[in-house]
Amino acid sequence: MLGPTLEKIQAIVDRHAEVEREMSDQAAASDPNAIRRLGKEYSQLQAIVELAREYERVAEELEGAREMQAGEPDADLSAMVREEVQRLEAEEVRLTEELELALLPRDVTAEADAIVEIRAGAGGDEAGLFAAELYRMYQQFAENHNWKVTLVDINETGVGGVKEVVFEVQGEGTFNRLKYESGVHRVQRVPTTESQGRVHTSTATVAVLPKPDELEIDIKPEDIRIDIYHSGGAGGQNVNKVATAVRMTHLATGLVVTSQKERSQLQNRQHAMGVLSARLWDLQLREQHDAIAGDRKAQVGTGDRSEKIRTYNFPQSRVTDHRINHTSHNLQRVLEGELDEFIDALSREEQARKLAAVGAGV
Repeated sequence: MLGPTLEKIQAIVDRHAEVEREMSDQAAASDPNAIRRLGKEYSQLQAIVELAREYERVAEELEGAREMQAGEPDADLSAMVREEVQRLEAEEVRLTEELELALLPRDVTAEADAIVEIRAGAGGDEAGLFAAELYRMYQQFAENHNWKVTLVDINETGVGGVKEVVFEVQGEGTFNRLKYESGVHRVQRVPTTESQGRVHTSTATVAVLPKPDELEIDIKPEDIRIDIYHSGGAGGQNVNKVATAVRMTHLATGLVVTSQKERSQLQNRQHAMGVLSARLWDLQLREQHDAIAGDRKAQVGTGDRSEKIRTYNFPQSRVTDHRINHTSHNLQRVLEGELDEFIDALSREEQARKLAAVGAGV
């Protein structure tokens, strides 16, 4: 049933055994980077090998059940065997689909942590308040998944909102889940300052970047300019008396990153370098994608960050994702971080598109 896929599976089984041998080699054992790289590859291959073994087991059982069905004269037993054949056929179809997905070219960002940037858009103070709500929503979403959130930089307004906030999310599958949040988020509600009860529309932009590890992108010291300054604050004891805030400029691209939330200059440097690396890697991946795929889009919808992806309508307690026409009528729970129904639907849509592209030979 898998056809030419069997050749790919055998190649993976062979590579799985080879990686296992390499991991036990003394030279690799003394190299932490090699062990880390091999361990990641082994884990990825192991999942496919286990799927292939399960498929093989089901295929053998199905063949035996069909033989039994062909030679079974007893009506009652024949009905039981027929049910077993149907169950095994459904299981074979499920495993075939899972294997086809697992064998798709692996995205290099699949295991990456995420850098999330939220910026207030149109709507003045109301846009800043909405941006702050989105930040809290993602914090809660991360907490629900036992992910770690580290604030890198935040530019607050005087009314409880934010003009811009940048934070890192660490944990298994963080970028792979959060990547669907990139785009323009729109809120429709009556602001507290609106005396006539009119609904206003405001926006905030979310950008989710994959954070590269040290092996994936290299930034030389001469490629950047670093400026150190005093971090802002509310005054008194909240203002750092020692210059610890960091502004990092990548000279070739003009990208600028700031970090000022840590009390240590070294920690701010590390956070800023992490964000700069993520932006450069994202830029590099996009250039590679455009060169290889032309106008094809890898994400659901266009994935363009200027695209309106979701609307949060307060009067109707409704949240609508425009890419898949999926609506939730429990806005409060969504703002409390319950985003999985949207992300699961977007993930299924993306997988279906990838499988369709494979079937069409794209």
